[in-house]
Amino acid sequence: MRNIVTKHRLLLVASLMALSVTTMDAQPFKAPKKILVDIAHGQKFWNDPADVAGKDPAFIERIRYMTGELKKNAMALSASVGYIKSTITPQSLAGCDLLFIHIPSAKFSADEVSAIQQYVKKGGSLFLVAEVDYWATLEQTNVNDIVNTFGIEFKNDNPDQSSGGHSQAGAVTDKSFSIPYHGARIVQGGTPFCFSNKTDENPFGVYKEVDRGKVIAMGDGMVSLYMTSWEGVNNYQCSEFMEDVLAWLLK
Repeated sequence: MRNIVTKHRLLLVASLMALSVTTMDAQPFKAPKKILVDIAHGQKFWNDPADVAGKDPAFIERIRYMTGELKKNAMALSASVGYIKSTITPQSLAGCDLLFIHIPSAKFSADEVSAIQQYVKKGGSLFLVAEVDYWATLEQTNVNDIVNTFGIEFKNDNPDQSSGGHSQAGAVTDKSFSIPYHGARIVQGGTPFCFSNKTDENPFGVYKEVDRGKVIAMGDGMVSLYMTSWEGVNNYQCSEFMEDVLAWLLK
């Protein structure tokens, strides 16, 4: 009798284990989010570390540092980082959750502009940085062709040449972060959330939800270069800021 009871208990345990495994197997697999960094339009700073052999050692070190910081942020958000090294097309954006374009200096073709706009309208996210004329003028790179349709526009260089900036707590960053700023390009449209410490006029960072997608446009590239030190300040909160920014774009 004892053997029969023991056998029944073992069968019950086995059944429960099988049910548990089946339930676990039934859970949908969530693929990591994908961040793609555009490096095909004369980007001034970003590159794939795998492609920089033979370049200046300081440049290589900088690329590796920035990439490492971006990947740390991505990992914290269950995301991966890849690169777009040629023409941007609907196919190259397939499976992309966030398109990262940082200080391009070349023009985007009409087809590329259309591909990016449709990608955002269908639910993709765009992080776009255009710096001051020293790095690339608005005639050299037609970034406004991309974002004008979303009611955002990069304007002239900011007359405020002070150093030091901050983000405003709200939808994107959960608190005000101290972030680097020096000069910058004015950005209009959307909701402003990045400002010079000197004045809240002429914001250098805005965000906007459009259709099913999201856009963040920045007129200063230092925080997304993870420049924690600038002109005597050594504790800018670049990583914390970028993690909140990426988290909002990847939601």
